[in-house]
Amino acid sequence: MKKLNLAIIGQGRSGKDIHGKFYISENNKWFNVKYVVDADARRREISKERYSGCEVFADYKELFDKKDIDLVVNATYSHMHFTITKDLIEHGFNVLCEKPFVRNRYECDLLTNLAKEKGVVLAAFQQTFYAPFYQDVLRIMRDKVIGEPLQVSIRYNAFSRRWDWQTLQKKMAGNTYNTGPHPLGMALGMLDFDKDWKVEFSRLGHSNMSSGDSDDYCKVILTAPNKPVIDVEINNTDAYCGYNVKVQGSRGTFKCSTVKYECKYIVEGENPERPVMEDFLQDENGNPRYCGEKLVAHEESGEFNGTAFNVGTEKLYEDLYYKITEGREMYVNLSMVRDVVSLIEQIYAKSPMPVKF
Repeated sequence: MKKLNLAIIGQGRSGKDIHGKFYISENNKWFNVKYVVDADARRREISKERYSGCEVFADYKELFDKKDIDLVVNATYSHMHFTITKDLIEHGFNVLCEKPFVRNRYECDLLTNLAKEKGVVLAAFQQTFYAPFYQDVLRIMRDKVIGEPLQVSIRYNAFSRRWDWQTLQKKMAGNTYNTGPHPLGMALGMLDFDKDWKVEFSRLGHSNMSSGDSDDYCKVILTAPNKPVIDVEINNTDAYCGYNVKVQGSRGTFKCSTVKYECKYIVEGENPERPVMEDFLQDENGNPRYCGEKLVAHEESGEFNGTAFNVGTEKLYEDLYYKITEGREMYVNLSMVRDVVSLIEQIYAKSPMPVKF
């Protein structure tokens, strides 16, 4: 298998610790790091050693005359994603853009149409769609392991604060743009990306925990016809959240973090239906009592084999390799990404944040 030549723009947390970590791992069978772009001279020097044999540049425009690049990865600041991706597409490059993909549907559609016009591949780095925990949640819901899904609660919460660029609206930052593409994308996936999905409620907030003027609290409730209610929360002030996803079904509950899960459910027929009693219940002495019984239930628990950061990253890059070389459709397609962008755009429209910086 011939590796494709890759250029990556940005060696910050995502560029170095997610993408870069994958490039130098034994799981990378598809891409060779040919060029690295970063404005910081120290990061450029580190990259020369880390990705042995690569060339480094301070400005991404120095890539424009290179004819041996099969893919450019845009891992720059969020507010730079649209402009740089557009520039790269116009110069004929295949592009993988970090999340958040763009700010709104207009930008998404412009890039999508431009990529078609130029005949290049455009993809978004939303690797959580490939993560083992997310795929298992979809299986639990599809196979009705806990009965008919009634509600899904997604919590990407923490008890922490930030004071870097990810707290500034002018940098296209905050919980919803930064973390949101993962849980909000999963929420839409749990609704099967139904064309009639709807934002029933949303609220953004800024606590005194974090600096800046962007949101560190996001609450969204989504629905679609004949689908479960999806409750999403991304909150930096939650000291007691114990799960990432909880699915409540008609016969039980599935709960998981990104690394382990628990499931408790009943099996049809093992708990015979009780006839309705119109009068109050009483014990053998005639004292009133509440309905109470020990249900025959089944419990399972375990750990997932991998996370979004290793398995998810590997699978997305594998998908992208075959998209470029053979034209295969990717699991995470631009239609899905457009829905995620649209959802975030609606959330901000319904709950605008005051700009202070």
